[in-house]
Amino acid sequence: MAKTLFDKIWDKHVVQQVQDGPSVLYIDKHFIHEVTSPQAFKGLEKRGLKVFRPQQVVATADHNVPTINQHLPIKDELSRIQVQQLIENCKKHDIELYGLGHPFQGIVHVIGPELGITQPGMTIVCGDSHTSTHGAFGAIAFGIGTSEVEMVFASQCLLQSHPKLMRINIDGELPDGVVSKDIILYIISKITSSGATGYFVEYAGSAIRALSMEARMTICNMSIEMGARGGMIAPDETTFAYMKGRQFAPGNGQWEEKLEQWKTLFSDEGAVFDKEIFIKAEEIEPMITYGTNPGLGIAINGTIPVADSIPDEGERKNIIKALQYMGLEPGKPLLGMPVQHVFIGSCTNSRIEDLRQVAALVKGRKKNEHVHVMIVPGSQQVARQVKAEGLDKVFAEAGFEVRQAGCSACLGMNEDKIPAGEYCISTSNRNFEGRQGAGARTLLASPLTAAAAAITGVVTDVRDLTPRPPEGGVGKTTKEAIN
Repeated sequence: MAKTLFDKIWDKHVVQQVQDGPSVLYIDKHFIHEVTSPQAFKGLEKRGLKVFRPQQVVATADHNVPTINQHLPIKDELSRIQVQQLIENCKKHDIELYGLGHPFQGIVHVIGPELGITQPGMTIVCGDSHTSTHGAFGAIAFGIGTSEVEMVFASQCLLQSHPKLMRINIDGELPDGVVSKDIILYIISKITSSGATGYFVEYAGSAIRALSMEARMTICNMSIEMGARGGMIAPDETTFAYMKGRQFAPGNGQWEEKLEQWKTLFSDEGAVFDKEIFIKAEEIEPMITYGTNPGLGIAINGTIPVADSIPDEGERKNIIKALQYMGLEPGKPLLGMPVQHVFIGSCTNSRIEDLRQVAALVKGRKKNEHVHVMIVPGSQQVARQVKAEGLDKVFAEAGFEVRQAGCSACLGMNEDKIPAGEYCISTSNRNFEGRQGAGARTLLASPLTAAAAAITGVVTDVRDLTPRPPEGGVGKTTKEAIN
């Protein structure tokens, strides 16, 4: 019988099927950070239990950490307490911690893949909704709540019901200026922020197979933003090439054996999904959001919808409320609108490939004087690569501020907040009210669109930027720089 990629992995991890109930699912890897773990550790200790398999838990500090002067004590009291609790809990339970000062510290969904901890065929959980990022490697990866974190600590298992399965097929070639962030924002704008509720999504098609691993991670990362339980992409030669030689990837003695297993991880021909969606890559344009959920997005050269044209009453009210918060008018374009901040970072777009794209676009240019630009690497390893490749000099010459690794301005849990009423083009994954700080107004976009706004000071179609200054007598157009 033909099986989906999801079911091939799921079936191998079911320890027990509860009659007329959920499955007891074995968890291969459990990532934790300082935000959702303290309550779980406390619950464990109240029951007199230890972490069952600490060697399968990996910890890092990311949400609450400052992104400047990380060698100094954390100023914010709550953040300092949470990070300290993580240190103490990991020591008490013999859990590997990549804390501040460790060369592997960084955003949990960045360090797992770059260290080779994330591997095809695994089940992976974390007390963080964007755990779906790891699905880019052909893994079942999803976020869990605090009580579930405690359950995995205690048993290395989790009670889970089998989700419905959806496949989203994207075929064709992407137009100039369109990158993976545009793909996922386009999908969410079409099916809405609740369109995949109850489903686990597999992304397939020639446009997906043509993507790098870092681009695939961006897409899987935002699966949760359309209500999905998680997202995944079948591993292939691109996956294997990315993984080979990484710190915790299988060594030479095990590599070939693992590779043979991983090559079986794909949806069989004839495998049945509960729902399938087909998209032509050529129809996707650079995207940007205008509202307060990731589904409220338009093409960069489009106009904000008029609520009266939307038949669903609930959606009409949602858009009216969102536009009031955002200070925007229906029927108007976003192109040319001034922005005050640009944030390039987060578990969605803080990897070295994202920062290389930005550097290629801004080299030889200066930021607009009215825009504050933050570049925040997703990990200490990415930060070191930025320096090794000289990208930090490109950013400095452009007037961008390069900070240290962490979640930063993705969310208002640290010092990197956007002031109330001001607009920020962000490469993160959420634009909820107050997400980047009380009253902050967030426009989600790709690193290229964010960089274009940093240069011009307004919402800009990256494809329309004037050619860059000649280098060595040879002019390089914007299209040549980003493709």
